Amino acid sequence: MVCNFAVLQLCIYTVMSRMDYFRFVLLTVLASFIEDSLAISCVVDQFSVKNGFDHKRYSGKWYALAKKDPEGLFLQDNISAEYSVDEEGTMTASSKGRVKLFGFWVICADMTAQYNVPDPHIPGKMEMAYKGLASYLSNGGDHYWVIDTDYDNYAITYSCRRQKDDGTCDDGYAIVFSRNPRGLPPNIQPIIRQKQEEICLSEQFEPVLQSGACP
Repeated sequence: MVCNFAVLQLCIYTVMSRMDYFRFVLLTVLASFIEDSLAISCVVDQFSVKNGFDHKRYSGKWYALAKKDPEGLFLQDNISAEYSVDEEGTMTASSKGRVKLFGFWVICADMTAQYNVPDPHIPGKMEMAYKGLASYLSNGGDHYWVIDTDYDNYAITYSCRRQKDDGTCDDGYAIVFSRNPRGLPPNIQPIIRQKQEEICLSEQFEPVLQSGACP
């Protein structure tokens, strides 16, 4: 009788152990499936921008607080941009920032830009034509995507200059802007970090000095 009871206990223990094992395997597979389904895509064309972007609310002055640089020459620090919208709805900007030329010459550069919206259903995705107001500064065109903004405190913009064959970005840049050159409210920081992850640039930003060198 005791022997039979012991065997029964062993059988129950074995069955329960197998059930726990299968349950563990099932949960592992399920967790992997959920993780894959929630994975952030780094394909540029799948990045989301500010829904219903309002150019007029965006107008005014912004200060860069952090940036991820592209390849080549780019504004170094004390970066600011002032946006305006004319009667026809076209947005333009004048921007300033320090730039290092020829590896040693640091100056305050003035740039201008004009923006157009290729698809009126996605006003947050713009094309930017920019030029430097001096002959040694670059001219050209880039995407200008407003990934997110609350218009009053922060904005994060993105541009991919060159894509890889798989649709991910091979050369791009992004800027975190603030209305206040001294920084952003603490409650905004988690939003910024989330948006940096969504454009696959988490931990690639560096702070931008705002010392008033280019008023």
